[in-house]
Amino acid sequence: MSDTDQTATPGGPASAPDVETEDFAQQIADSVSSFLLALREIAREGDPSRTISLLLLEISQVLLAGARLGVQQDFDPRREYQPDVGPEADVDELRMRLADMLGPIDTYTFVFDPYVPEIVASQLSDDLSAIATDLENGLRHHRSGDVMEALWWWQFSYVSSWGNLAGAALNALLSVVAHDRLDVDNDEELGQIAAAEAVLDSDGS
Repeated sequence: MSDTDQTATPGGPASAPDVETEDFAQQIADSVSSFLLALREIAREGDPSRTISLLLLEISQVLLAGARLGVQQDFDPRREYQPDVGPEADVDELRMRLADMLGPIDTYTFVFDPYVPEIVASQLSDDLSAIATDLENGLRHHRSGDVMEALWWWQFSYVSSWGNLAGAALNALLSVVAHDRLDVDNDEELGQIAAAEAVLDSDGS
């Protein structure tokens, strides 16, 4: 991306973003749209056997978009206050569907700031819904044609909120996969040891 400042001071006139910036914003918008559609479809299907793997994939992909935002120059908002682009999307149904589907693994703990190590208890369903709200807000700005406001919001909310939540959710889901696979392997090993011990006892009798 170009290091040229695309905006004037907040509240003042702003130049139109260049083609490179518009292309970048469109790529982020595409990633955000894909994540939101996939998240709602996962919740709608309600298939616990596929939920973890699909969420791992979708969160990883949207975190890549966030990382791309994080390494860019700071985007400046065009105005002092965010322009009104309508009400936030209703995520209550999404949250409830996810909570019902995730069941006993919905509640988890994580460290929000590793340099201020305080354990936070949360729910995956709440955090995924909060991520969706942040991302959808930027998408509404983008769809209204306000590219710079969309980029500013996505970047700001990534650093301040949804990036951390997505990373914590990803780690929690990975932990579920690790327990599932590694615990199974350990159980099989213990079973083999028990079987071997039974054979030895039988031979020694």
